[in-house]
Amino acid sequence: MALIHRAQLNPSKNDLLRAWVPKQPWLGSVDCSTLERVDAYRFDDPAGEVGIETHLLRSADGRILQVPLTYRGAPLSGADAALIATMDHSVLGERWVYDACCDPVYVTALATAILTGGTGVELVFADSGDHIPVTAHVTGSGTAGASVPVVESVTCSTVGTDTIISAGGLELTVSRVIDADRVSGSEMLTGTWPGQTTPALLAITC
Repeated sequence: MALIHRAQLNPSKNDLLRAWVPKQPWLGSVDCSTLERVDAYRFDDPAGEVGIETHLLRSADGRILQVPLTYRGAPLSGADAALIATMDHSVLGERWVYDACCDPVYVTALATAILTGGTGVELVFADSGDHIPVTAHVTGSGTAGASVPVVESVTCSTVGTDTIISAGGLELTVSRVIDADRVSGSEMLTGTWPGQTTPALLAITC
């Protein structure tokens, strides 16, 4: 379960994404002259310290982009290159926003979902306990109780429109530009959202 605060953000998430995404090497030929939010899904940090949110954006040429972010209350040591921006959160104060593919907490959450057949989490307002409807649904292909390697450090590289995450003996591929027809024989994370009713491949383990 992810607790959501009714807060003012400066810059807003949309402004932050519109400034950062067009500069990324994994875009390929995607036209990012405009970016529209389609949906988002979240994973949980068991320690309750790091916000984990993956944004789904529509580009000017109709492609769907996947942009995972982590939100932290202090800088992540050794991850300066992955820092996207800082933002002021009217409830939580200053937040450090990272490209989540380079954040061990996100990588652990993604691997856990894939390998154990996990899903995105429920969203609940922190002040009232009211549930927020979830319209982006993600599911891992693995088996409940499967072991998940401990992730202590992460390196990332770009191959085409994918981000390859290496974390010790674990390797993950995150699709940044979604191909609804892409398939894989590996353990995977798939998702649906409004306008995408057939599960689309989002990430795989290698």
